[in-house]
Amino acid sequence: MFNSNQCTPKYFLLTGLPGLETVYPWFIFPFCCTYLVAIIGNSLILTVIKKNSSLHQPMYLFLAMLASAELGVSASTLPTVLGIFLFGTNEILFEACLLQMFSIHSFSIMESGVLLAMSVDRFVAIYNPLRYTTILTLPRIAGTGAALGMKSVVLMFPLPFLLKRLPFCGRNNLSHSYCLHSDLIQLPCGDTRPNSILGLCIVTSTFGLDSLLIVVSYVLILYTVLGITSGDGRRKALNTCVSHICAVLVYYVPMISVALVHRFMKHAVPAVRLLLANVYLLVPPVLNPIIYSVKTKQIRQGLIQLILQRKY
Repeated sequence: MFNSNQCTPKYFLLTGLPGLETVYPWFIFPFCCTYLVAIIGNSLILTVIKKNSSLHQPMYLFLAMLASAELGVSASTLPTVLGIFLFGTNEILFEACLLQMFSIHSFSIMESGVLLAMSVDRFVAIYNPLRYTTILTLPRIAGTGAALGMKSVVLMFPLPFLLKRLPFCGRNNLSHSYCLHSDLIQLPCGDTRPNSILGLCIVTSTFGLDSLLIVVSYVLILYTVLGITSGDGRRKALNTCVSHICAVLVYYVPMISVALVHRFMKHAVPAVRLLLANVYLLVPPVLNPIIYSVKTKQIRQGLIQLILQRKY
């Protein structure tokens, strides 16, 4: 199981929901439906935006980036989560675990960055609507997407190599149904300070900074909206932000909830904490396509047209 020269495990053992193994069959249908909704929903959003030239505008292009990031998160966790609940397979090769960790965190970082870009997009649209499309041009949007993708890869790139150099000394049991950096650095018996410091820097410079800047963006949006004299104009301006506000809440509330449970409910049933951890990564990819389909008229109409085209 271990390479004798480096104490490197050949595989890790993932954890499903401890104590609930006998009821795993009851989880198969909800988990399969959840992944199906996430993958189909985000794929439809991408297809609608691609096929409708009228949707090739900043707001919808950023939405396409968000859907792509959420597809990446779903695809990263799907093999091991469904492997555990469908087939009872809880082993993952060492290299595959590092790749999954890299993918999950990279797409999550990108998702957070896109939500920040969308908040800036809403501020520009409300603050200076006449110059909206001249400020957020297609090259700038493409550059923003490329920068967010590059940032995610560059920040995460060192972590797998830092982990690979460490001795694990016979420990290979993970506490989730997928590989996370915060989980993996608990196992080595060597010096994990570089990993911990880099991990903290990544969290602070991405999720921490992004959430702070999103709040600042909405403070500026609210200040701008209050300056609109027409009540109807204020309502219309705020209405354009509803979908994005929901997306931000759907992303950050589960994340904060998981952090609070780990911090203040350490003695809670492990299955509860692990179920919340799965929900944290699964909820945004499932709910965001639904939110934007319901709240955004152009997306809703595009979906209806797409369905009717396929029907006939």
